[in-house]
Amino acid sequence: MNLPPRILTIAGSAAGGSAGIQADLKTFQELDAYGMSVITAMVAKHPVTGKNVHLQSIETIEAQFGTAMTQIGVDVIKVGMLFSAEIIEKVAELIRNSMVKTIVIDPVMIGKFNSKLLADDAIEVLKEKLLPLATIITPNMPEATELLGGKEIQTKEELKQAAIEIQKLGFKNVLVKGGRLTGNAVDILYDGEAFLTAEASRIDTVNTSGAGCTYSAAIAAYLAHGKTIAEAVLLAKEFVTTAIAHGFSYNEHVGPTYHAALRKYGSIQRILTNN
Repeated sequence: MNLPPRILTIAGSAAGGSAGIQADLKTFQELDAYGMSVITAMVAKHPVTGKNVHLQSIETIEAQFGTAMTQIGVDVIKVGMLFSAEIIEKVAELIRNSMVKTIVIDPVMIGKFNSKLLADDAIEVLKEKLLPLATIITPNMPEATELLGGKEIQTKEELKQAAIEIQKLGFKNVLVKGGRLTGNAVDILYDGEAFLTAEASRIDTVNTSGAGCTYSAAIAAYLAHGKTIAEAVLLAKEFVTTAIAHGFSYNEHVGPTYHAALRKYGSIQRILTNN
């Protein structure tokens, strides 16, 4: 039997099922990878207190990581929401001490509708201790702005410049996602020498919850299957674009992307590229 590659996602659990651990595992399953998880926080709004992020203990995080590593083994690690400086430091330590070489980090700092997903005191820890371990990082525009100390991004050229400046901070491959630009959905990949632009027509929908998690999870899955960074980004762009095109909602809330869309309906559109 040809066993699927093994991917460990370290991220928050989204009770609504659209993002975080849930989006990652759905993506891995669709792309023929075996998914495991380390839950760093429960993201669920308490009906009385209004508290939305419920952190897991360091002991619990260590236990989950150790179980995945020893019972199954890990080929690729994908990192999402960590929230606190303490958790970031622990996850960085666990990754450094592992034998895993391929690390995809979605630096979850600012979510949809500019929701805050990272504590103020954790930003520098993220930049200094965790992101340098990554094979590729995938910030969205507000996150790229945060990494650059508040420098705004409003155009495609500024997106490209942001990729250059972020890469110079000491990171290997940087994919800056331009989902908030006007016009087409443009993403810029930069490795310190060459650019790759992945562009798709914008889809008129609000049902995009979990799109960023899905995108980075798909990159991790394609890397686990032996694709190059550029190949993984383009294939993941196709996957998430198709998932967004078939996004849905059960009620008045913003709904999820549909992870089974590529398998069920085929690609929604060709991804335009240039270097």
